[in-house]
Amino acid sequence: MAKTSITKIFTFDSAHSLPGHKGKCANIHGHTYRLEVTVSRQDECLVAEGSSEGMVMDFGDLKDIVNTEIIEQADHKLLNDVYDFRTTSENLARHYYNVLEQKLSPLGVAVYRIRLWESPTSYVEVGQ
Repeated sequence: MAKTSITKIFTFDSAHSLPGHKGKCANIHGHTYRLEVTVSRQDECLVAEGSSEGMVMDFGDLKDIVNTEIIEQADHKLLNDVYDFRTTSENLARHYYNVLEQKLSPLGVAVYRIRLWESPTSYVEVGQ
């Protein structure tokens, strides 16, 4: 049976700097980030009963978790003040993957992929 996954897309605006970077990113600058969260069931089946029957998970539930765990923490913030790591897109995407894996795993849901766009032409991807 083919694996089924769902993807929910979010946007948020944040600023950051990369101290010591050789280019312009050493200065404070902003991005309109686009975050794509793709998840699947750990058992590769769909929910068998209840209001989410036939789903990987309810899109509304995924939205609530991502908003609480990521968007509310990062939107319109200086990311250097929010996180204790160097705020490259790679590090942000890995962090978001780990945070969501920790929240979704008890629900039987696995994070398949995190795709974080820092511009319309540049993204980083973390996944299985």
